[in-house]
Amino acid sequence: MPQAPPCSVAIVLPPGEGFTPYSAGAVALVARRHATGFDRFAPFVIGTPQDGPVFAGVEFRAARPALLPGSRTYRYAMGVARMLRRLAPSLVEVHNRPEIARHLATALHPVPVALILHNDPRFMRGARRPDKRSALLGALAGVITVSEFLRGCLLEGTALAARVALVLPNAIDLDALPAPAEDHKRDPVILFAGRVVADKGADSFVAACAAALPLLAGWRAEMIGADRFSATAPDTAFLRALRPRAAAAGIAMAGFLPHPSVQTALARAAIAVVPSRWAEPFGLAALEAMAAGAALICTRTGALAEVAGDAALYVPPDDPVALAEAIRALATDPARRAALAAAGRARARRFALPQSLAALAGMRRIMLGL
Repeated sequence: MPQAPPCSVAIVLPPGEGFTPYSAGAVALVARRHATGFDRFAPFVIGTPQDGPVFAGVEFRAARPALLPGSRTYRYAMGVARMLRRLAPSLVEVHNRPEIARHLATALHPVPVALILHNDPRFMRGARRPDKRSALLGALAGVITVSEFLRGCLLEGTALAARVALVLPNAIDLDALPAPAEDHKRDPVILFAGRVVADKGADSFVAACAAALPLLAGWRAEMIGADRFSATAPDTAFLRALRPRAAAAGIAMAGFLPHPSVQTALARAAIAVVPSRWAEPFGLAALEAMAAGAALICTRTGALAEVAGDAALYVPPDDPVALAEAIRALATDPARRAALAAAGRARARRFALPQSLAALAGMRRIMLGL
């Protein structure tokens, strides 16, 4: 029996989203994984022009904003619509921009358009109010959230059944990770890897390490990250205030590093800390730490507990004293640290890329009516 022709899937990034190894944030990393060819689908990625080579092995097309009056988002959506009319994909998947998804659903009708939400839609233009979110769910072929927590945010106040929104947790390509160091050979490092902003609890990490490190001979702390996922991220007031406190505590601040370098650091660090105070919509930093074999300490905000399960040592947000005690407890107990690391590796396998791509293929078939 002849095989059915492949279905072309256009994956639309938010405007300005980096899609290179040196500029990718969480949304781009997930979109890159969704662009992996699987089943009968032939995906390609659309975004704004990139400063440098994009990820290898992914078909990327740069859409230039339309030369029309209006916001940057509107002009980008118009440029994407113009490109997609020419390319005629079978399905369009818009990442994290409700306004763009609604525009493309109208402009490209009857091509099905789906929205993949990585953040709380209650704080997004075009989705802040329940009636707007209800209309969004009615206008699109599907809305996919990256966690059950986010699905709850999407449906809040809508009086809609939970079945109208799909959940596809973020995935991790375990085969592409650096080989993790054995537990007894890992560096005695307490690592923070992520955006160095207040929402992520970077200041709590510094305060906790300032209290814990004097009690931990041979241990050190490091921070990787900047205000944004870019080597040209701005030097914010928050960072300027944090640096002297980190230096006084003996914490090395590496600044922004490309994602492969972050993964290498996680594969060697004994402890990783994700002290977020905001409601994490998923918690990719926690998943990457577990997959890399680092013993994880994190808060329960948002979807973090949904991701980490029983494979983390939990602390309250905004509690440097409790965080310092958790760091000290793990650093001084190699057996507990190894057990937590093993639990994290097992937990991370639940988010492995092949299973995620199979689930995504099933959702694509539903949205296409196949």
